[in-house]
Amino acid sequence: MSEITYRDARVDDAEQIVAFYNEVGGETSYLSFEADEYPMTVSEQKDEIRSLEGNKTNRMLLAMDGDEIAGIATIHSSHKIKARHNGELGIVVAKKYQKQGIGSELIRILIDWCKGNGVTTRISLDTRADNIPAVALYMKFGFEIEGCRRNSTLLNGMYYDLYVMGMMIDEA
Repeated sequence: MSEITYRDARVDDAEQIVAFYNEVGGETSYLSFEADEYPMTVSEQKDEIRSLEGNKTNRMLLAMDGDEIAGIATIHSSHKIKARHNGELGIVVAKKYQKQGIGSELIRILIDWCKGNGVTTRISLDTRADNIPAVALYMKFGFEIEGCRRNSTLLNGMYYDLYVMGMMIDEA
């Protein structure tokens, strides 16, 4: 493993991003999708990345180990006036890169970016309640459990609760 670098997604990353999501979907049951269930095609992913250019409230950040994606974090906000202040955080780190601080760094970079974008004042996310390491990580950054969506996930005949978590942020 070389040094991990962090950068914004580029259009030419689209194929690798789709492959990454399709692979990590099979590494854990905590994501909202399984292996090969990522909902975007390469063409749709390219369009999504293009839509981020110059966007003040939406971002896709890659953690790179050389040419390999180690993790991806996103912030997505609505374009609607009443909701654009709220950025929804999504994050995934490939299994072989977990417990190395990559998730923390991705979150830190996105929180700092939100603080400086002049629009985002709140960040929210959903995570499975039984994903104790993720819940602890989010709480370390100041996220609070705001609610619980009971039996929200059904997997192999078992129901799992989702925590709704959020935090208010101060501008830089």
